[in-house]
Amino acid sequence: MAKTWVLDTDTKGTGAEMVPLESALARKRGAPQGERVSVVRPKRRDTEPAPEAPRPRHPARFKVVDVLSRSVLAEDAGTRETVALLEGVRSSVDVRVYVRDPESDGWRPLTLRETRLLWGFRTRAASSSPAG
Repeated sequence: MAKTWVLDTDTKGTGAEMVPLESALARKRGAPQGERVSVVRPKRRDTEPAPEAPRPRHPARFKVVDVLSRSVLAEDAGTRETVALLEGVRSSVDVRVYVRDPESDGWRPLTLRETRLLWGFRTRAASSSPAG
């Protein structure tokens, strides 16, 4: 009768090895049942820098510029003031909106996704305002 060989992947070392089926089953039967697996994380070495503490977040400040005239419609405005200003604008492409970048202390133009998100608040603010 021919022996059946299997690939034993439970070996510790460089890789798996081919063993007879009988010896693989015998080793498995001898292993403790319900053995738990524990994850051990390596300790941080002293040479690694400590992770930076997150900086406190400040409210977003916006700058709105008219595309045609290049005049500044609002500068250093809060979110509510910016959304209120956008209610009077015909289209989102009529203005360019910037947000204060805390790292460079300059203005960063909003991405198209961010502009659409801010533009969506404009319609929500108009529909949720009390009728007068």
